[in-house]
Amino acid sequence: MVLNKLLKRFDISTEREEYTTIHDTVESGIEFKGTNLWILIFAIFIASVGLNVNSTAVIIGAMLISPLMGPILGMGYSIATYDFALFRKAFVNYFFAVIAGLLTSAAYFFVTPIYQAHSELLARTQPSIYDVIIALVGGLAGIVAISSKHKGNVIPGVAIATALMPPLCTAGYGLSNGNWPFFFGALYLLTINTVFIGSATLITVRLLRYPIRNNADKDQKRAANRWVTFIVFLTAIPSFYYGYLLVQKENFIQNANTYITNESYIEGDFLLKNELNPAKKEIKLIYGGKMIGEEDKKRLSQRKNIYGLHDATLIIQQGFSISDVSKDLTQTELYQAEINRLKSQLSGSIHKQDSISAIKKMGSPLYNEIQPLFPEVKYCSADKQAFFTESKAVKHYTVVVLGSTNPSKTKRDLTRINRWLRVRLKSDSLKVYVEKSTF
Repeated sequence: MVLNKLLKRFDISTEREEYTTIHDTVESGIEFKGTNLWILIFAIFIASVGLNVNSTAVIIGAMLISPLMGPILGMGYSIATYDFALFRKAFVNYFFAVIAGLLTSAAYFFVTPIYQAHSELLARTQPSIYDVIIALVGGLAGIVAISSKHKGNVIPGVAIATALMPPLCTAGYGLSNGNWPFFFGALYLLTINTVFIGSATLITVRLLRYPIRNNADKDQKRAANRWVTFIVFLTAIPSFYYGYLLVQKENFIQNANTYITNESYIEGDFLLKNELNPAKKEIKLIYGGKMIGEEDKKRLSQRKNIYGLHDATLIIQQGFSISDVSKDLTQTELYQAEINRLKSQLSGSIHKQDSISAIKKMGSPLYNEIQPLFPEVKYCSADKQAFFTESKAVKHYTVVVLGSTNPSKTKRDLTRINRWLRVRLKSDSLKVYVEKSTF
């Protein structure tokens, strides 16, 4: 009972539009002439301007008014119902629309004075398996909406999600500038959207058992299904590879940023700038401050392995100060560099205070460790002291005072005590004094 109620929620048969109405709706959206053609040209211009000035809002506006979805849904619908005459009509109109879009966008990008490729253009040149998923699910939403009496605003949403206009315009940009990686990358994204929106339409029409519009024989049906399967697999295969590259890139960026956040601190230095190159797996760290020693460089190189960056190349550069690299930094990067410098100073001060505090508290553990070795020692004190000379030069020593019941014996053991303290305190700057125990 509960399962039946749950399944009933997913049932769309009660909301389905009449088959003849659906057919008329699909067929009316196929042709590109008159109003549809002019709307397409205007949408292409708007999308081209949006890509040119890197405006997401303008690009979304172009996608909302784009009529490109019509012939794609028509191709999927016509193959599903074996209406090959309608398929030819949809294919010819779609091919015409693509050529018109390419020429219109290429003409715009040929005359515009802004020729730099911004992020919105670049985003349409490297499609992946995620674009396949978006196109497939978007196509499902589109044909389900057309099949329903309650269409709502699904079709404009599908047009935005599947993004047919931007790759077409990006291909036009590549054509006008002779940038063939852009041209073919964008055309591949357009092909993905076309094939998988059409495939989603075909699957939905078959599942909803739309009436067959043409009495095709078995050979024709088999040939049509084989061609569809072949084209789907041929289109999808490269997207898996590009999807793998995308995942690798994102993992590298995430791991590298975590590594920089946790491990880039060097005492006496501050991070001016960092640069990541996922393609070459390079991490470049530019520091200001004192010269960086080989020991620090080795430590940084070894620590990157913890973050899954075994095959990454670490490049450490010395910038010395913010002014040395300020011309290469954005305002945000300048602020970040100054924050890093102040954090470095603060960390250094805290580290110094912690070291002094640790030395002051070292007397008790030192006594507990030294007393079994030298039983005559009855108390111990340790502190970091500054020694001033006549020339006002300052030298810092760790001063250790030992109270002994037998000072003569303790002094004879002073060499051994000094050696032990150097290892224990990890310092060669020691002054050890022995006095008669007063306790």
